[in-house]
Amino acid sequence: MNTDANTKIQMLNGSMRCFIYGLLALIPVLGLPFAVGALWISGQVRAKEKLFWNAAQPYRIWGVVWAGAGTVFWAGVLTIVIYHAVNNFVSGD
Repeated sequence: MNTDANTKIQMLNGSMRCFIYGLLALIPVLGLPFAVGALWISGQVRAKEKLFWNAAQPYRIWGVVWAGAGTVFWAGVLTIVIYHAVNNFVSGD
C-alpha cells in the first residue's frame, strides 16, 4: 500500500482520536490521562500535518481545547479540595 495514503489515514484517525480523548478529558478525576493522551496524539498529528493537508484539523484543534480546559478546570478543583482538606486538618475542625 502507498505510504503516503497510510500516513494520511493515520493523521485523520489521530485527529478524531484526539477529539474523543479531549472530550473524555472533561470527566472528573478520570479525565487527566485522557487529556495527556489527547495532547500527545495532537503532537504526533501536527508532525504529519507539516507534510500533508489534514481535513480533520478542526477535530484535532477542538480536542486540544477540550483537553486543556479539562486539565485546567479539574486541576483547579483538585487544588481547592486539597486546600480545604489541609485547612480543616490544621485548624482541627
